[in-house]
Amino acid sequence: MTRRSTARSANRSTAGRPPLVLLLPALTGLAFLVLPLAGLLVRAPWSTLGTRLGEPHVLEALRLSLVTATLATVLCLLLGVPLAWLLARVRFRGVRLVRALVTVPLVLPPVVGGVALLLVLGRRGLVGQWLDAWFGITLPFSTAGVVLAETFVALPFLVISVEGALRAADLRFEEAAATLGAGRWTVFRRVTLPLVAPGIAAGAVLCWARALGEFGATITFAGNFPGHTQTMPLAVYLALETDPQAAIVLSLVLLAVSVVVLAALRDRWVSTS
Repeated sequence: MTRRSTARSANRSTAGRPPLVLLLPALTGLAFLVLPLAGLLVRAPWSTLGTRLGEPHVLEALRLSLVTATLATVLCLLLGVPLAWLLARVRFRGVRLVRALVTVPLVLPPVVGGVALLLVLGRRGLVGQWLDAWFGITLPFSTAGVVLAETFVALPFLVISVEGALRAADLRFEEAAATLGAGRWTVFRRVTLPLVAPGIAAGAVLCWARALGEFGATITFAGNFPGHTQTMPLAVYLALETDPQAAIVLSLVLLAVSVVVLAALRDRWVSTS
């Protein structure tokens, strides 16, 4: 064995042994993240899990959560894909400001988002007062209000994912289609959308998962009425005071959804060697 190969082996051996000063905090951080989840699994009422999942209020909260999260995702797709295209492909003044405004819900406390929705879409809100007076539409404390609250907090996830996919897409395909006589709408529908389909799918999955787990904006803007606005996170909050076992069961459902989402997006986030 030559000196160079010996040095390489020594370097690899050293690189594979993290210093203790880094290893201890790393393991502590891992334990801090894993132990609460392990506690949830340990304390789960596995023997009565099937029965509790079949209880009417659990099924109702689950059904409402799935329906509203799906509707919110559809609304995010209708609004978010064009918005992402605008940010990625159109040059205009204030694009950075618009991009910053789009990402505000990511860092805004959800309760604040709910208050903001009330001020705009409430009965006396900037827009809500006209919806009520002209069309008799009242959005707060309704199932539609749940969908809007979930859309507000989930839309940035879709926009960011699709915008990133659009920026990474090869423009030569679109240019080639344009030179062959295809119109802008045809290019977008036949070329652009297929190119960024994986980004749209990833954004939609993230959007749906975020909408499913939304709590603060929903309870502030739509309330907590069983059968109408009580989604699974709200049911967990209420069950903690009356039926902790039901809260654990609902939490397990949300945990399972999170694991499925992470598994579905693993190839997008984790690069394999």
